[in-house]
Amino acid sequence: MARGVEGRVRRAVVAGAGIAGLATALRLHQTGWEVLVVERAPARRSSGYLVNLLGQGYDAAARLGVLPALADRDLGVFTSILVKADGRPKLTVPAALAQAALGARAITVFRGDLESTLYEAVRPAVAIRFGTTVRAVTQDHDEVRVTLSDGTSERADLLVGADGLHSGVREVVFGPEPEFRVDLRHVVGAFPLDRVPREVPDGAGATFIGPRRTAAVINLGPGRSSAFFTYRSDDPADLARGPVRALTAVFGDLGGGVPDALRQLEADPTGAYFDSVGQVVMDRWSRGRVVVLGDAAWCVSLFAGYGAALALAGADHLGTALAEHGDDVPAALAHWEGLLRPEVRTRQASARRGISQYAPPSQAHVRARELMIRAIGLPGIRSLVRRSVQRANRTSTAPDRD
Repeated sequence: MARGVEGRVRRAVVAGAGIAGLATALRLHQTGWEVLVVERAPARRSSGYLVNLLGQGYDAAARLGVLPALADRDLGVFTSILVKADGRPKLTVPAALAQAALGARAITVFRGDLESTLYEAVRPAVAIRFGTTVRAVTQDHDEVRVTLSDGTSERADLLVGADGLHSGVREVVFGPEPEFRVDLRHVVGAFPLDRVPREVPDGAGATFIGPRRTAAVINLGPGRSSAFFTYRSDDPADLARGPVRALTAVFGDLGGGVPDALRQLEADPTGAYFDSVGQVVMDRWSRGRVVVLGDAAWCVSLFAGYGAALALAGADHLGTALAEHGDDVPAALAHWEGLLRPEVRTRQASARRGISQYAPPSQAHVRARELMIRAIGLPGIRSLVRRSVQRANRTSTAPDRD
């Protein structure tokens, strides 16, 4: 067990039972901490969009011991078909091209499957309270005191806010969300499909890219198919309309697999992820014995394609920093932040540049995007793309595990 002064077992409260929170709880437990996880939702949730574990994220999954379980749920790479508005194909990018670019150290899973794998890893040893949030926080040199919404209070050596983009811990300790959130003026909707999309070939994803919007329907078989939508939005009322009304209004004119996907969403919108796209930018991720991690600290956004990987890497490195610094929690947090900040800055900048790939501002940009996709199939360009992807996802030097 991790023991502090006078041989006392070190204790952490982690807010959030998503990817970042569960990974943090698992890593701290592995180093001997006693951990309590609190989660605002009344029960576990799942969502249907895909996450990629590359570079640091893949290596962190391996070090956390969850890679074998994730391998059983790996969706692999699939053929990508760029389609016209009516669903007819324009061009095809074979799965082999994506596999060559990503390399062997990459895995693609549903977000819900990643959360389930982490949950099963921590459940036997870590207490989790659902329907519970952090209401108040006080701290001194020796401990942090956390008041919870269920009327209880907890004393701990560390409080971790891993409670997402709309973090309650961040608001209580650092300030209100508008001080840190950068709105990227786009909306994303993603959800699993109960029925296989018959209009899309088996083992393929059909993607429509038009001015200010993208729709993708992926057919990987029963229980493995999903839909993804994103569009430019300057209307704050979009979220209030809900996923069914908002996505139907923007994408209802499309053909192919989109109409059936929208009908499935209307029949059961409960499993949909639907939110505005934003990033979190903070000068510091810790204050005393309180730290925010994952989307609560640095949300790179879905446009970066690296959020889950950063959450795992952040949790893994946090456990290592705390083990190395012993009782000096603030020093451990400062060291951890210095290690991660360069990668977070890079991924946030990449996401901002990548917005035009998901929602091109004009038809001219759409055509330019199509030309670039066609060029990927050329041998010389293919090699450049592969080297670029692998360089971007090359694992930085990770601290030694304790």
